[in-house]
Amino acid sequence: MKKLMLATGNSGKVRELNAILAGVCEVISQKELGVNEVPETGLSFVENALIKARNASRQTGLPALADDSGLVVDALNGAPGIYSARYAGEGATDEENLQKLLSDLKRNNNDNRQARFWCALAFVLHGDDPTPVIIQRGWEGKIIDEVRGEGGFGYDPIFYLSTHNCTSAELSSEEKNKISHRGQALQAFLKQLKD
Repeated sequence: MKKLMLATGNSGKVRELNAILAGVCEVISQKELGVNEVPETGLSFVENALIKARNASRQTGLPALADDSGLVVDALNGAPGIYSARYAGEGATDEENLQKLLSDLKRNNNDNRQARFWCALAFVLHGDDPTPVIIQRGWEGKIIDEVRGEGGFGYDPIFYLSTHNCTSAELSSEEKNKISHRGQALQAFLKQLKD
């Protein structure tokens, strides 16, 4: 496999995926080839990742890797979950989504701040691949009320890692790529490719 289509339009995800996959294969984002995005109509991260991978592969004829990921907060019964990127509505900014999450937690009046980022990767050799590779990984943390850090994107500034005594946004991109949900899933994907 010489070329791999990244089925995402999220520039933060493209940066992270490129950093991890560099040197393994030529990585092309779907925006570069004008792939039309498809509605994420699945009810799980896995279903949405598979929808995106199949769509990108069908439109380009290339093997495609898609990620669907988001934040799962225990006190909010798993919300924002698969709606993480549009939690405050279609076209919402990262800041709007983050503020809605904090507002919902405050209104919920629950002290449980346990949360996890979840990533589902789906890889298909072609659009109708009957044996897609599916990999899922989680990254445990808790939600804090104070925005901390300049790195990352999305909910990173409020996702606190007790193991590192900082938020995800305070990690270097190299460290985040090693330990994050997406980083763990991509390392498992690379191992499977090599095997």
